[in-house]
Amino acid sequence: MTASSISVAAPQLPKVKWARGSYLHDAAGKTYIDGSGGPAVYCIGHANAEVNQAIKDQLDRIAHGYRYNFTSDALEELTEIIGARCGGSLGHMVFVTGGSEAVESCLKLALQYQTAVGRTSRRRFIARERSWHGNTLGALSVSGFVERQAAFEGALMPVVRLSPANEYRPIGDAVTPEEAGAAAARELEEAILSAGPETIAAFIFEPVVGAAGGCVPAPPGYARAVRAICDRHGVVMIADEVMCGAGRCGTWRALERDGVEPDVMSVAKGLAGGYLPLGAAVYGAKVNQAIMAAHGGPMTGHTFTGHTAACAAGVAVQKIVAREKLVERVAGNEAGLKAMIAEALAGVEAVGDIRGRGHFIGTELVADRKTRQPFAAARKLFLKIRAQTLENGLICYPVGGNVDGVNGDVVILAPPYNASAAELTEMVDKMATSIRQVLRAEGLA
Repeated sequence: MTASSISVAAPQLPKVKWARGSYLHDAAGKTYIDGSGGPAVYCIGHANAEVNQAIKDQLDRIAHGYRYNFTSDALEELTEIIGARCGGSLGHMVFVTGGSEAVESCLKLALQYQTAVGRTSRRRFIARERSWHGNTLGALSVSGFVERQAAFEGALMPVVRLSPANEYRPIGDAVTPEEAGAAAARELEEAILSAGPETIAAFIFEPVVGAAGGCVPAPPGYARAVRAICDRHGVVMIADEVMCGAGRCGTWRALERDGVEPDVMSVAKGLAGGYLPLGAAVYGAKVNQAIMAAHGGPMTGHTFTGHTAACAAGVAVQKIVAREKLVERVAGNEAGLKAMIAEALAGVEAVGDIRGRGHFIGTELVADRKTRQPFAAARKLFLKIRAQTLENGLICYPVGGNVDGVNGDVVILAPPYNASAAELTEMVDKMATSIRQVLRAEGLA
């Protein structure tokens, strides 16, 4: 691989030594403010004493009670917390050690459900281009991220692919937000009918697309239309909320704002805030009833499913998020954060779109605002911005290829939920300064 790769940050990286709150420090003594929570993970910042103590206390009792031998207080308490935060019928879950595993379990739950209800011909998945679902083979198969898949083509599952659902870059003749959502939903139904509903197990999508698209929310009405289409054709609706869920978008479930409940959903990243590896595949009553009746339980999971110390970390993080009303804080910060970014980048002609929800905001850079034409991939703008922000002491999340898998540049900010107003200002200012510096150096400003 080369340093121009979308998937490789840099040939050499600084060595991290310690962190606290929103700041990290490397071995050379340099300080960085964490404007993206790493990859949208560190939702309450670093080195939280309460979380660390909860993990230590659990380790003093037992680190891990194997799932086929024991349940645990931590697992049961976290199950209750997630069920309450999800609401509706989403009270059943399989705990895993990260987002890719969570998505893999979601895919298996969808297949198991279709088998349980006697629809064994339903074995195919539908997914969207410009989406990212994970690095295990199943999750990679349903992703729409060209560079990350290229080395594995031929070994991936065949998947029916749809256009991105993107209000800024709508498909067909759609020109309004409502038309963008309707057009993308129609494409889903047409794909189901073309493939044959009897062959389709599930449709998986990110309610707010993360790395592959750059904080792209579902257009208005899209999620409701998808829910109706999936119901009409017996297709399991999977919401991948690994990156956008657990409060990141200002509601605990990202789809909550759209007024929709999926059949199955993945959650990870902000669930335990990066203190220990943790994810979950969460599913509703319909799926649970079918698989319990046919098989006695979900046929997915691994050695470390329900890892006791990891669940204790999740409980501690989620208690802080609830007690300090951090999801509500994230929702309240959204408009101000977008406005702050717009003001900091005022006069920069390359700013095409500022979008996202809560503490999950992307700034897309374009060569032409009117046509929305991206900069050529050969310019490697996002990589140069990544390097410049690190030089300026900011960790953010620049990504490339958001338009077509090759071209496109987006800079994501995904701050900790409890970042102070001063810290948010510092993040935005350093991001804007870095973007301006790179554009000037490239002769584009």
